[in-house]
Amino acid sequence: MKSFLKSFRIGKSGGEALGPLEGVIMEVLWKKGGLTGREVYKEVLRAKKVAYTTVLTVLERLVNKGLVKKEKGEEGYIFSALYSKGEFEGFVAREVLKGVLELSQSTAIVNFVDLLAEEDPKELERLKRLVEEKSRELGKKD
Repeated sequence: MKSFLKSFRIGKSGGEALGPLEGVIMEVLWKKGGLTGREVYKEVLRAKKVAYTTVLTVLERLVNKGLVKKEKGEEGYIFSALYSKGEFEGFVAREVLKGVLELSQSTAIVNFVDLLAEEDPKELERLKRLVEEKSRELGKKD
């Protein structure tokens, strides 16, 4: 399991794999790429009033969680995301789904299909194609 997923929690607002400031910082790194701590701070200030030292502390926590890489650069340390936003969202979604499936697979599937039908009925067709593709894949392995 990815180390950052160990702190994953389900809250009232749903899954929260990152704290609010962590989320802002990761968005900056996903959009801008590798930045110094000061550059990250300047970008974060556009969205949220926060101390420079707080941004550095959170960057270090993100490094420790395995989400951010820290490399020595010419003008200080350069911080960059280790995973794309899509990869990160995939890790989190997979953990949420694993937890839900542990409760009851059949109930989870029925509720997922019902919710998908309410939210975006067109996605049901996509889901059907994905299930058929995966079934064919699994059939070839036997």
